Amino acid sequence: MSETMAETSWFALLRNGNASRCAVVGGGMMMHAVSTFIVTTILPSVVQEIGGLRYFAWSTTLYVVASLLGGANCASLLRRVGARNAYRLALALFTLGAVIGALAPSMAVLLLGRFVQGLGAGTMSALSFSMVRMLFAQPLWTRALTIVSLAWGVATLGGPAIGGIFAESGAWRAAFWSLAGLAVAMALLVEISLPKRVIRPEGPALPVARLSLAILAISALCISASSMATQTWLNLVGVALAAAGLAWFAWREAHGAVRVLPRGSCDPRSTIGGIYGAMLLLLIGVNSEIFIPYFLQHLHAMTPLHAGYVSAMMAGGWSAAALLSSGRAKPLTLLRAGPLVMAAGLVITCVVMPQSAWPNALAVPLLVVAMVAMGGGMGMCWPHLGAAVFTNAPEGERDLASASITSIIMIGNAFGSATGGLVTNLAGMASTPGVAAFILYAMFACAPLAAAFATRRLK
Repeated sequence: MSETMAETSWFALLRNGNASRCAVVGGGMMMHAVSTFIVTTILPSVVQEIGGLRYFAWSTTLYVVASLLGGANCASLLRRVGARNAYRLALALFTLGAVIGALAPSMAVLLLGRFVQGLGAGTMSALSFSMVRMLFAQPLWTRALTIVSLAWGVATLGGPAIGGIFAESGAWRAAFWSLAGLAVAMALLVEISLPKRVIRPEGPALPVARLSLAILAISALCISASSMATQTWLNLVGVALAAAGLAWFAWREAHGAVRVLPRGSCDPRSTIGGIYGAMLLLLIGVNSEIFIPYFLQHLHAMTPLHAGYVSAMMAGGWSAAALLSSGRAKPLTLLRAGPLVMAAGLVITCVVMPQSAWPNALAVPLLVVAMVAMGGGMGMCWPHLGAAVFTNAPEGERDLASASITSIIMIGNAFGSATGGLVTNLAGMASTPGVAAFILYAMFACAPLAAAFATRRLK
């Protein structure tokens, strides 16, 4: 093995005490993801006991918005209090939110708990990316970012199953208590594993762009609200308001002295803008996965359990591809191939999913291949895109760039799910699911194709 390969190997990442640091980096992201999927699974049981069906989707909406706010404040928090105290604060918020959820007598109280929990989860998610740059040498960044991807994939596979166990046993409150216990375990891991003297980012604490954050949060709320509306005109109004808010946000990012993202992030002609653009487009494309279980049940007569297994193949493909591609010597090839592989998966889904007359012996294997391709395309390039953010961020703003990856993830998830909801509502998902599936996946295949074009400009 050459010296360069040795410096970037998994052995190099995990030796000299780095294994426990990897556990901290992956653990923060896993807690964020597990909380998302467990609570989504138990929500039907929650509303059955305490009511609030009208606000069903707002549990996820407020959690995502709070995560966006928590992640955006991470860079400033790191400079003010350092890494260890930042983790302590994030875990305290996460635990408090879980306890509020466990004790909630009504949906209003539960939503408050989810918001508080989201603040902590978003901060931990941003810390995962920031710690990669602060704890590991540059040759190991891609490997360490693969740990983050693997943590998300494991949570995607295990979260719904764990939540299902709590839901079927009628113990949804115990799910929140388990999340609080997980936070306590994570706090012990941080205290034991995080170096006593993590280098604090240099310079004064970064100012927080509060107005820009408010604009971004309101835009995300408009997107989420529009996806829940049943009237087409309300869908369009919500998207228009969100688009106007994002345009205002982009203008402030380009002209303001205090920003949420690094300089040039909203300019697609810049390198960092191209990287963030590719990330957003890939996230939008991969969010089409949330409709897979519905279409499988209504078009191919699959049980919820079996539909869930097919849908989970995307997370498996993501994790496997991230693991296999992290040490490759030609990241540009992977950056350019990944979006095309995802687009191929979406095209297969577009062709196969609407064919309800096809026998499942033919349709299901093809859809499994499509799910693996969608996740695999993401896993091939996501760690390399994260490393590209670190290396191409403007001088003096690399801490902001690291933490901002969480903001990009939240924006991409909000846009992806809301756009999917709008498209399926307009296409008549309830009355003509086959038509809705064809239109949805045909349109969403355009997102990774656009990402492939963006990655062609990267050097």
